[in-house]
Amino acid sequence: MRVNYKIIFHLMGLLLVCNGGFMLLATLVSYFYEDGVTFKLFLAGLVTIIAGALFMLTTKDHKKEIKKREGYIVVTFGWIFMSLSGTFPYLFTKTIPQFTNAFFETMSGYTTTGATILEKIEGLPEGILFWRSMTHWIGGMGIIVLAIAILPLLGIGGMQLFAAEAPGPSADKLHPRITDTAKRLWLIYVGYTVAETILLQVAGMSFFDAINHALCTLSTGGFSTKDASVAHWNGDPIIQYIIIFFMFLAGTNFVLSYFAFKGKIQKVLRDEEFRVYAIFIIIFTIIATVIIYAQVNVTQSDYHPMVWGELESDFRHSLFSVVAVITTTGFVTADFTSWTTFLTIFFFGLMFLGGSAGSTSGGVKVVRHLLMIKNGLLEFKRTLHPRAIIPVRYNNRSVSEHIVYNILGFFILYMLLFIIGALVLGFVGLDFESAIGGAASSLGNVGPALGDLNPLENYNSIHPFGKWWCTFLMLLGRLELFTVLILITPFFWRNR
Repeated sequence: MRVNYKIIFHLMGLLLVCNGGFMLLATLVSYFYEDGVTFKLFLAGLVTIIAGALFMLTTKDHKKEIKKREGYIVVTFGWIFMSLSGTFPYLFTKTIPQFTNAFFETMSGYTTTGATILEKIEGLPEGILFWRSMTHWIGGMGIIVLAIAILPLLGIGGMQLFAAEAPGPSADKLHPRITDTAKRLWLIYVGYTVAETILLQVAGMSFFDAINHALCTLSTGGFSTKDASVAHWNGDPIIQYIIIFFMFLAGTNFVLSYFAFKGKIQKVLRDEEFRVYAIFIIIFTIIATVIIYAQVNVTQSDYHPMVWGELESDFRHSLFSVVAVITTTGFVTADFTSWTTFLTIFFFGLMFLGGSAGSTSGGVKVVRHLLMIKNGLLEFKRTLHPRAIIPVRYNNRSVSEHIVYNILGFFILYMLLFIIGALVLGFVGLDFESAIGGAASSLGNVGPALGDLNPLENYNSIHPFGKWWCTFLMLLGRLELFTVLILITPFFWRNR
């Protein structure tokens, strides 16, 4: 069966038109703040829309049918096309004049990684800062899901795109029609963004800072309008607690949010992944808090009794860092690599955890770890009772062997790519700590890493080839490996 290239290029055009529309929105922000780049932003948006319209016009007689192979191609190349066109605002305004750096920043945005090559963020025009945040927000819930929600041109084939892009081992449907599912997910996404914007503004942020941080929180991205990230507001605990709360929500399966709004709270609380996700955060936060607070007293000559202010600060920084890394948001209130060697390794391990399936976070995902652990423990029983059929159970249901094998294969491939990724970064000149941190952070879409790429530094010093390699790892991690890697297998392209 031949690939339907016309519908693929038609959808590429649709995505470019949408992307150009978001650039025009950034143009309005630029015009309002009179930041001096309004015309150049407008030109970037116009060029993108015209390019997209030409793609759509030349393929308007396409066959409206999309199958699995077209779905994988559209998703992977959709992200690449969006990232390529997303460099225009940076290149046209010369805020990031080098294409390699512009593409890195854009891919980091759309994949919600949050790694940056920028050294002076606060001096950028408001229109560009807003565009950076928009790349996060667009990529958070998924470019393709957005397209399905706005223009239901795909018919029954839309499920192929949703399944290829939706984070996690499975894509839960809230409605029999995939377009309605996408719309409900985006409604929740928009609602959370508006709510956080309002709360942050009430807590003391300017409206511009509030909306930018809301866009980057719900997408679990991590771009900030400040050089110091959220550490800029270390004197305003309420702002940081608000961001923590919404990072937690963003790292939770959005289907559970839908159930919660429908009043089905028990269904949320009974979800195994949600319970493990919440317990992990609580336990890891307690561990980090105790170690940080104990270190302060140990390093001082005399023991000091517990001071609430110090304990609260240690707890807040610990909780913020744990949630930011687990949900792969990447916001920073403190450099966790400067606390202790144990905590540096501790947070490095959290980069492989990830949030919930069906959330905007990256990483391996909690449900995969949960099922791997369950399957591993059941191997003891299977060893004693080799003839017994002992299935893995999740949410009181048996999990098919196919899903278990898929998860094990995913994890093995993920770790293999991490090792290869670290080797490549070491080859281009990074030291051991920076190489393993950069590989784990890029593949997990985390942002801050270790060594020279720690939370207070950026990725600008990496060799250009290393930056391209990191963008490849970001794309692999965001689309959960198989969607991208299947395109390089020979049998995928054979006519059947």
